[in-house]
Amino acid sequence: MSMDVEVVEPAPSAGSVPAERGAWSLSWHGLRTVAVLELRQRVRSTRWKTALIVWFLMVGLITLLTTGAFSLLAGSSPDTSFGGTVYSIVVGFVLFLGLLVAPTLSSGAINGDRNAGTLATLQVTLLSPAEIVLGKLAAAWIAALGFLVVSIPFLARALVGGGVHWLALLTTVLMLALVLGVVCAIGLGFSALVGKTSGSAVLTYLTIGGITAVLPILFGLLVPVTSTLESVRVWDVEPGYTWEETTAPECEWQTQEIEVWHSERTWWLLAPNPFVVVADAQPLTGDPELLADDGNMLAMLQYGVRYARTGDTGPQDWCSGYVMGDGSAAAESPVEPVVVTDQLVWPWGLGFDLLLGAAGVVIAVNRLRVPTRDLAQGTRVA
Repeated sequence: MSMDVEVVEPAPSAGSVPAERGAWSLSWHGLRTVAVLELRQRVRSTRWKTALIVWFLMVGLITLLTTGAFSLLAGSSPDTSFGGTVYSIVVGFVLFLGLLVAPTLSSGAINGDRNAGTLATLQVTLLSPAEIVLGKLAAAWIAALGFLVVSIPFLARALVGGGVHWLALLTTVLMLALVLGVVCAIGLGFSALVGKTSGSAVLTYLTIGGITAVLPILFGLLVPVTSTLESVRVWDVEPGYTWEETTAPECEWQTQEIEVWHSERTWWLLAPNPFVVVADAQPLTGDPELLADDGNMLAMLQYGVRYARTGDTGPQDWCSGYVMGDGSAAAESPVEPVVVTDQLVWPWGLGFDLLLGAAGVVIAVNRLRVPTRDLAQGTRVA
């Protein structure tokens, strides 16, 4: 009698076959592995070290020159404070250099490895596309933060000059760090989209230039479009009065047809600007209209963008504040000043910038999915 025996193969153990991972799978080990590999390459690179030294010397030179120049001016005018001016110049210079350097740290992170034939080595491992992208982003951001850390002593030295709240250093460093991270993320996205490193670098610079220069220019060009002829209450002198007279004028309420600029309709064009984000995040320590008296350009920019968001559609004062020929002043104005201290702009601008950086990360992850359906002609795989 024959018997049919069914042979049952043993089930594979749970650890013998690796589980399939999605494109957005993340693990600390994977992120750390990619970031460490990238950072080791940067540390061994003499170009990065040279750039760091040049950065240190340039920021130090600007701080020394501005501090020395305004110290001489302060010596000739003891009652004048230039601390806010020096601090604004140093912060603006650090941000300007950061916008120049950060794109070079990430705009070749993906297409550079692809052209060198090393990207495929990472893609065939158990590393997910998200781990590769975020690991490279972390490495580029840490490298950019190295430049910022070198600048902190000079920012602190500029803060010693007075005229700026000590919390300004904390908010400045935090905002500068976030802006540099956004720029690195944008460069990473273009690095995944474009085959050549030069092309991705140019596109990154154009994007940063767009939100830094083009949008403010567009804001200015839209002034005629956002200005309308309206009836506005005006606190003005009596009809027929000329300012050449020595007697104080009689001020009265009048209704006049004038052009009113509605800047509250287009203020959002200024919000993504990195200089606006950094300036508007500074802590206010007094009347915003008086913060610019010592030449604090950050305070000027902060008050300007908040005033633009608030708009000025209420009554206007055209009478008070003038001095007569005999030294007397016009009557005190009954017009309430426009309050702009609570019209924050930086949260909106920073939110837009973060979304832009997140878009770069999403694009990069999708471009690193394996298997790849479409590749540009001439693209090197391995």
